[in-house]
Amino acid sequence: MSTPDILCIGSVLWDVIGRTASHMKPGADVPGRITRIPGGVAMNIAMTLGRFDLFPALLSAVGQDPEGHELIGECQRRHLNTDHIYRSADLPTDIYMAIEAANGLIAAIADAHSLEAAGDKILTPLMDGTLGSDAAPFAGIIALDGNLTTALLQQIAVEPCFARADLRIAPASPGKADRLLPFIRATRGTLYVNLEEAGLLCQTTFASAAEAAAGLVDRGAARALVTNGGDSCADAIQGSVLAETPPKVLVTRVTGAGDSFMAAHIAAEHRGADRPSALTQALAAAAAYVSGEVAI
Repeated sequence: MSTPDILCIGSVLWDVIGRTASHMKPGADVPGRITRIPGGVAMNIAMTLGRFDLFPALLSAVGQDPEGHELIGECQRRHLNTDHIYRSADLPTDIYMAIEAANGLIAAIADAHSLEAAGDKILTPLMDGTLGSDAAPFAGIIALDGNLTTALLQQIAVEPCFARADLRIAPASPGKADRLLPFIRATRGTLYVNLEEAGLLCQTTFASAAEAAAGLVDRGAARALVTNGGDSCADAIQGSVLAETPPKVLVTRVTGAGDSFMAAHIAAEHRGADRPSALTQALAAAAAYVSGEVAI
């Protein structure tokens, strides 16, 4: 079995998304469309990497229920490596539910309890020699998502089997932003967050993505990329902050936009793009996704 260049570790689940062209307020009942598609941060990143002709492997927890078998089939149909996914007979396949309207994301609930319950079982291939071990750590890119528990993320930040990995980390949602703190404390990895998440991590409010990215690096992050919807995005390392405004497009969907940005940025740098070019390519890919130009 060949070793994949990129691992995507985190949530692989079903996205149930209700979308309407109407504006919505709490309690509103409006017509729209409801879809069920493969999703989860790790899955979304892997699917986007696949569109850039990369072949990532997924490390996650998926049940052996009918929903899980169907989901694994969808992954394989998209040519994603599912050989290392932990398949539990006792845990149901996770699910995410969201409502999107003309005025943005109205509400969402992520049921990732099975992923959390599986714990470090999903990391077994990185510890038992299949993909890596303490003595021979995996040396490629690893995309992590904040649906993992705080304890597991703390473990990853210091675990020897991750010592040589190029860690790329996203919080999954503002409510899980503080789960990224172990990587700031360890000055490890590249953080991909939005403006709100950056503020939560730094316990302050930022006026711009550039200010937020610089603030995260000042706090200890090795590198931070901060998005802010249609406003300027930033990439910061110690002593250098890049900023760029994304293309203007008509927004038709928002769930998964940050994951598409992160995956496109990883793919660009995997191909050898420099920091300015990678940022430009990632913003273009995210704009194409939210405009509906990219099929799911």
